[in-house]
Amino acid sequence: MNVKWLKLYLRLAIGIGFLSAVADRLGFYPKKIAVWGDWNNFLSYTEIINPWLPQSMIPLLGILATALEIAFGICLIIGFKTKLIANLSGILMLLFALSITFSTGFKGAFDYSVFAASAGAFSLAMIKEKFLELDQIIKL
Repeated sequence: MNVKWLKLYLRLAIGIGFLSAVADRLGFYPKKIAVWGDWNNFLSYTEIINPWLPQSMIPLLGILATALEIAFGICLIIGFKTKLIANLSGILMLLFALSITFSTGFKGAFDYSVFAASAGAFSLAMIKEKFLELDQIIKL
């Protein structure tokens, strides 16, 4: 596969993955296929994988994670600040994977492929070629 197409594939897969997870927790998917299905179930899971945080902090963490996933998802899809956003996405998913691992064991983190997604994001950050990216048009 050409590296340009691989970069596009990684951007779209990770970006759409973020937005799909947000859609799930906001109740946009039918209950039959949803992982969380609604905000309350998402917050319950957030509390399970972050047992070291006070319960009062869980809604804030859920909002922060959701906001970052929306922003990172959109930026990756359109190719805005791709290297930076890919690195930040890798860190976010690594934190998620470690939270799952240390709270419930490694199986969930590997079943949800969070370590693989994190590695994919870090790999995306290393691809220098620009392809169908807003970064090609806007030089910030």
